[in-house]
Amino acid sequence: MDVKAFCRRYKVVRPDLTRLTGYSQRAVDKWAAGDKPGPAAKKHLKEIVRLFDALADLMETDYVGEWIKTPNEAFEGSTPLQVIERGEVDRIWRMIYRLETGEAV
Repeated sequence: MDVKAFCRRYKVVRPDLTRLTGYSQRAVDKWAAGDKPGPAAKKHLKEIVRLFDALADLMETDYVGEWIKTPNEAFEGSTPLQVIERGEVDRIWRMIYRLETGEAV
């Protein structure tokens, strides 16, 4: 994953990418400078890209970075970023599914 391109595309600042990945700011900065992430980090980054791509199918691509920082009633007032940090990304995937299928949220 090209960290700089990801951040540009989705308007995600590096401190937020640090929170999304659970890796240190130093690691994220190294990836942005061109260092390759290890296998575990690479897998996690791929999962984040998949999530953001799915969100971009539901909203403007350049709004996704803002949306993850906006409190959401669907998550009891937590931001999607906080939901991800708590290891509850399945809640966001469930919301995406419901929106895509028209199922009541």
